[in-house]
Amino acid sequence: MKIVYLYEHGPAVNLKYMTDAPVPEPGPNEVRVKVEAAAMNRLDIWVRNGWKGLELPMPHILGADAAGIVDAVGEGVEGWSAGDRVAVNPGIVDCGGCEWCERGLDNYCNNYHIMGETTTGTYAGYIVVPARNLLALPEYVSFAEAAAAGLVFLTAWHSLIVRGKLRTGESVLVVGASGGVNTASIQIAKLTGCAVYVVGSSDEKLEEARAIGADHLINRNALDDGNWSKSVYKMTDKRLVDVVVDNVGAPTMMMSIRSTRPGGRVLTVGNTGGPRMEIDNRHLFFRHVSIIGSTMGTSADYKDVMRLVFAGKLKGVVGAEYPLEDAVEAHRAMESGDVFGKIVLKP
Repeated sequence: MKIVYLYEHGPAVNLKYMTDAPVPEPGPNEVRVKVEAAAMNRLDIWVRNGWKGLELPMPHILGADAAGIVDAVGEGVEGWSAGDRVAVNPGIVDCGGCEWCERGLDNYCNNYHIMGETTTGTYAGYIVVPARNLLALPEYVSFAEAAAAGLVFLTAWHSLIVRGKLRTGESVLVVGASGGVNTASIQIAKLTGCAVYVVGSSDEKLEEARAIGADHLINRNALDDGNWSKSVYKMTDKRLVDVVVDNVGAPTMMMSIRSTRPGGRVLTVGNTGGPRMEIDNRHLFFRHVSIIGSTMGTSADYKDVMRLVFAGKLKGVVGAEYPLEDAVEAHRAMESGDVFGKIVLKP
């Protein structure tokens, strides 16, 4: 089968496309899926580059998101048959039943894994996943859109709705206009009935953000000092916003905190700009601001948010599509930051 292997950590050129990889066999309670679309995430680049403490058996297969067609089922699988169209939940739980899993908080489990990070990923013609990770995909939803929605909508939904307890009528600031989690957060906030503010790097990206629900736009590169928290202060008539979604981290966290009204919440869902930051704690306790961490989501969250995608109330944003053999070029495109929405690989 077609596959893209990572043989050692480093630049995109370390990804190797092959056509003669063995097709995996499903074990008990597992299903083999013929992959029709595999969406890329920033996580893929982090895993490709590697970090201290990450130890993966090589070659490794990247990719968290996929949608496709059931090809074979293992022993004990019920409810799925060859030919079924499916989307795949990117969160894998290998647990015998810890306190978190028993409470339905599987993304809190010590044995929770993201496909392509610490387990085999989706850059392949066929993948084997637990049957519990499948969700039936309606005929009218494309494989590309379903794959593009998975990880980022799961992450955005859990952070905004579950952890952030977002309410109708609140105001939300999304730091970044074009990334997958950002485009998902914009749509979820808008669907909830919130005023949506977005900080972006160009007018073009901001206009695309407006097209999916952004109400107020801030081009950080058009500001003399780059301090967009001042713009939020002015645009909100000094009130500031109820919730900030920040997946950048170190370079933006203090501006996110400064943009938050007294009693507001900052949701930190990643650190694309760096994990170590310095915070002026006075802005937290004097103004009762909460910083809330969130990553991925539960199996129930995945079903909830994907059903909204299937209903057409939310939309996976596909920015570009590449054949699987062009994975190196696709990684370079993601690293450039020029693509609005998700990059999808097509085996």
